[in-house]
Amino acid sequence: MATAYGILDSVYGPCIAWADEDGALTDLFIGVERGIARAKAHGDPRDDLRFDEVASQLAEYGRGTRRRFDLKLRPRGTGFQLAVWNALTEIPFGETASYGAIAEKVGHPGKARAVGAANGANPIMLIIPCHRVIGADGSLTGFGGGLPLKQRMLAFEREYSLAADDLFAGVADA
Repeated sequence: MATAYGILDSVYGPCIAWADEDGALTDLFIGVERGIARAKAHGDPRDDLRFDEVASQLAEYGRGTRRRFDLKLRPRGTGFQLAVWNALTEIPFGETASYGAIAEKVGHPGKARAVGAANGANPIMLIIPCHRVIGADGSLTGFGGGLPLKQRMLAFEREYSLAADDLFAGVADA
């Protein structure tokens, strides 16, 4: 089973994803135009069925019932990039972290710009939540899908996070 791609739906629009021969997700991008050109250039076959679990988890996320993805991931990158991407998966749904905080977490304090570069090279959008990384002053900075999409993603998560908090308010007091 060779590398294949699939086109999936998400709350943010169509996505294109790739999985390797073991079924591990290697890439996922929101929007398909750029990805279709890549798939054609590489001769990758389309196999949407290979992505049933990814599609299912994306749908759960879109309904606000999934806050953390549980998928086999195999992004390709340097050791530093992999460390950053792993740290991103630990940022809770509905929350954000600064580039500097991620740099400290991966053992490279003062390397916020390097974290920004690794963040920008994240090949698995949304699943590895690079959209949750913001500037130290709380500003939205760089995002491969554009700042309007980043803002939309953060607002979506914040809305569902607050709704869940309201749902369970007072439960401990009962």
